[in-house]
Amino acid sequence: MTDISLIDRLLDVIEHDIVPKTQEGVAHGNKLFGAAILKKGDRSLVLAETNNEIENPLWHGEVHCLKRFYEMPKAERVDTKEAIFLATHEPCSLCLSAITWTGFDNFYYLFSHEDSRDSFAIPHDLKILKEVFTLDPGGYNAENAYWKSFSIRRLVLALPEAERGRLEARIGKIAALYEALSGDYQANKAENDIPLN
Repeated sequence: MTDISLIDRLLDVIEHDIVPKTQEGVAHGNKLFGAAILKKGDRSLVLAETNNEIENPLWHGEVHCLKRFYEMPKAERVDTKEAIFLATHEPCSLCLSAITWTGFDNFYYLFSHEDSRDSFAIPHDLKILKEVFTLDPGGYNAENAYWKSFSIRRLVLALPEAERGRLEARIGKIAALYEALSGDYQANKAENDIPLN
């Protein structure tokens, strides 16, 4: 059974912790992808970050979050097996590998690869899966020996109607924030130095 309080908490983190950082990042020319790490036990936030490809094209939202995580003093970090990894957008092949290599046994995401392509005009995730790895969209194993992945939207679709409607309304508000961020990014991306902008 889907834990409704977990979905609410993940949406809280996106809305209140990741979005503000992403607004600042997009204003500097970065893409709109972000990530966060939470403790499984009490769901408290360990760290939230956003894309920083202006500094380095490898600093996707998830990878930049992991970079910052490992820059924290060890005493302040949680064991990755005791953590929830949250991505605003379904991780690309680079980010999937980074999540795997750092030992997380899970990740949750809000927007799919198709959303990145269709709603946010950033098609590179799907193109790379096809061109480099010869995989169809969704061609990676969503559950494997390393981790389980969860689409927040799919989890919401499986809920009873009353909760589903409430959470879909929340997601709609968050999606509107990301649509505005996408518009800002697309309008200014010609000025940045990101190879796959």
